[in-house]
Amino acid sequence: MHRTIAMILAGGEGRRLSPLTQDRAKPAVPFGGKYRIIDFTLSNCTNSGIRRIAVLTQYKSFSLDRHIRLGWNIVNPEAGEFITSVPPQHRIGTDWYLGTADAIHQNMYLVEREGAEYLLVLSGDHIYKMDYSQMFQFHKELGAAATVAAIRVPIAEASRFGVLQVDAAHRVMGFQEKPAKPTPLPDDPSSAYCSMGIYLFTVARLKEHLTADAGNPRSVHDFGKDVLPAMQQGGGLYAFDFANASNFGTKGEANYWMDIGTIDAYWEANMDLVSVSPRFNLYDKVWPVRTNTGQSPPAKFVFADPDEKGGRRGMAIDSIVCGGCIVSGGRVQNTVLSRNVRIGSYADVKASIIFDDAKVGRHAILNRVIVDKRVEIPEKLEIGVDLELDRKRFAVTPSGVVVVTQEMIDRLG
Repeated sequence: MHRTIAMILAGGEGRRLSPLTQDRAKPAVPFGGKYRIIDFTLSNCTNSGIRRIAVLTQYKSFSLDRHIRLGWNIVNPEAGEFITSVPPQHRIGTDWYLGTADAIHQNMYLVEREGAEYLLVLSGDHIYKMDYSQMFQFHKELGAAATVAAIRVPIAEASRFGVLQVDAAHRVMGFQEKPAKPTPLPDDPSSAYCSMGIYLFTVARLKEHLTADAGNPRSVHDFGKDVLPAMQQGGGLYAFDFANASNFGTKGEANYWMDIGTIDAYWEANMDLVSVSPRFNLYDKVWPVRTNTGQSPPAKFVFADPDEKGGRRGMAIDSIVCGGCIVSGGRVQNTVLSRNVRIGSYADVKASIIFDDAKVGRHAILNRVIVDKRVEIPEKLEIGVDLELDRKRFAVTPSGVVVVTQEMIDRLG
């Protein structure tokens, strides 16, 4: 893997995660209490032995840049290692990144300067565990120009992904980017074989295609829509089946990949973490997930008088509670509390995600709510109880998850 460099595409707006992406890039959205979404891709890289990593930023990147600078200063520059943010620099023109392929094209100078033979292109907005060295070995053995990591997805959800058709030798014979009618698998009409947004390229072959794509006025300069279909026509595109990758970490642990492109999917992935047996194991010491831990005091739970009228008791059940939290006489259940959250007396919080430094007032009720950073929920406010009322005040998803920002609270008057 020493001949490989990784580039993480982290410049997208993440519109489907709005309003959580109103002030931050999607990879910088908090996840699981103490992490940011990008931590999972970065951890996969370092756990796989990849220690030359460029994070390509663009949209509202301040918090993402700061997080990488503070939390990921773990490599040795004297050994040629780096984890660094790379904004658009207009090295080959006056345009910002025009698409995923153009973002890589504008930064090929970095790949060539490092003398890399292979380039791993990753998305910074998925939650998963993957040992990239297994895909690298697959790619080398086949002599591929490009390899796409792929996974089976229910046919009803496949239109959100690139859909592949492969032969018995794993060669990609067809590639449809987000088709309205995805082609099902021959052996399973209920599923499609979909790209995970994880690409491994042989640099010399990729450079040829990126140069041709840059000069094509009809191209939108996207890997899925332009470059990968062109490489498929040349016969050098292969698919690596994520399901066949060998397990690692805790014995018997299954491979895990989750696209959290919508608020509902994001909420479900967080709720999985607080379940008794989550599909994603954050406690795996063999495959640790790193982040910027920051400095905060221990979590604290105060007031435990069950006989007091109203049941004042500071407690959390089936929940993740991060450092600095104070549950002061309120009840928390099936909830993720990020750092330095304060829960007031008699408050009742269920199936919710509360970001850093938020405060929930006394007697407030929250059910299936996502509360953004530093939001102060007023006393006695009920959210997630009457969805019709909530739709007039907050952002509500199709499944009924309510997202609350401080701006929305301020408009309540």
